[in-house]
Amino acid sequence: MTIYTSDEGARVLAREYTALLDRWPVPAERLHVPTRQGSTFVLACGPEDAAPLVLLHGSGANAAMWADDVALWARHFRVYAVDVIGEPGLSAPVRPELHSDAHALWLDDVLDVLHVERAAFVGTSLGGLLALDYAIRRPQRVDRLALRCPCGIGRQKRGVLVAALFVLPFGDWGRRTMLRLALGPAPTPVPPTAEERAFGEYVLLIHQHFRPRRERLPVVTDGDLAGLEMPVQVTIGGRDRLIDSHGTRRRLQRAAPRVSVTFLPEVGHLLRDQTRPALDFLLAEEGGPPRA
Repeated sequence: MTIYTSDEGARVLAREYTALLDRWPVPAERLHVPTRQGSTFVLACGPEDAAPLVLLHGSGANAAMWADDVALWARHFRVYAVDVIGEPGLSAPVRPELHSDAHALWLDDVLDVLHVERAAFVGTSLGGLLALDYAIRRPQRVDRLALRCPCGIGRQKRGVLVAALFVLPFGDWGRRTMLRLALGPAPTPVPPTAEERAFGEYVLLIHQHFRPRRERLPVVTDGDLAGLEMPVQVTIGGRDRLIDSHGTRRRLQRAAPRVSVTFLPEVGHLLRDQTRPALDFLLAEEGGPPRA
């Protein structure tokens, strides 16, 4: 089944995505990387000789979601913002089985073509699950792991998906209501940036023309969590309506006590103001304070 509601919808999303990319805050290369799953789109920016940092976005999104983060991160890293396959970006519209090693093999191909042997990863939501899965399957290729509201650790909540079936048929109001239900309370009273507003409007367009994933997501084992040897930072919101963040924290405290967990009790699935904390973690010497 196609991931879009129509061919015209796919063209509309691609056109608007390209317009967002034209506003990317730093100079970037637009790469189309061949993989066993088809072409994968990657935005590459930052010094070519800097340490590599791979960004994996969440479901129903694409690399444009990193526009507020990348200007700071690209000062220190060669950043590769990857459009996840099967999502509304410019990568192949295929969805291999999440319970298999297919996405790890796909990321192998992406890194190999980019000549990246080992990288730090930042992943959010579904992208957090993909980054975590890759760290478990390919620990030799993951330097460190920063995860925002990752799937695959705490229980996946289904109530929002049920509610969406009732409100989505009501056009723009339904889509806005569904997103408010899914993302939960705003993390801060600070007004959104221009980039956040532009991407927020684009997300509404995505949900008009895109068919989201509906399958149950895999859950990593306690043994896999305990086996993580690279530094790992997990940031979660206590009022997340998509993922059981309290269960996520409990599992990590029990199975992976070395993992650094930041728990934001009044925040939902949308985490803002995490650019600098993630950078501090990514630049920190293992066991020591962050580097300047």
